[in-house]
Amino acid sequence: MSRIGRLPIPLPKGVTVEVTPGLVKVKGPKGELSVPISPEMRVVVDGGVVRVERPSDERRHKSLHGLTRTLIANAIKGVSERYVKELLIKGIGYRARLAGRAVELTVGFSHPVVVEPPEGITFEVPEPTKIRVLGIDKQKVGQVAADLRAIKKPSAYHEKGIYYAGEPVRLKPGKAGAKK
Repeated sequence: MSRIGRLPIPLPKGVTVEVTPGLVKVKGPKGELSVPISPEMRVVVDGGVVRVERPSDERRHKSLHGLTRTLIANAIKGVSERYVKELLIKGIGYRARLAGRAVELTVGFSHPVVVEPPEGITFEVPEPTKIRVLGIDKQKVGQVAADLRAIKKPSAYHEKGIYYAGEPVRLKPGKAGAKK
């Protein structure tokens, strides 16, 4: 039995789950998400718990079992709490600021870079060197954070760029210098 797939998913207060063939709709205080699932998987909602059951012990069904349970659990957490990715900006003169819903980055280019958030995503800039990406869809939050980081990836030599909060900084040594 799949260690992840067999775990029940507790439903927080205010979250409802509606199951249709091939689709699970999750509604909560922060919003609504639809999770496409394999029609072979069976999703059961009883009481305050959601369970995912598989039809057989085939390799494909075992793989889908854990995946389906995780996707549904992520949707439930997203509509009840929201997901947050934090990015840090390091470098002299590097900063970010909100321009309406968009975030404007000054990261060493000749012009500021303006990034518009996709639907369902919001930006917060609590400090000029910190950006928070918020949303209910875990995949979308992670993708937008990765796109922001890709604008100015961390430099391995100068410790400049856009980092994830908590990302280890691995600096390469510079030139050793000429020996006489």
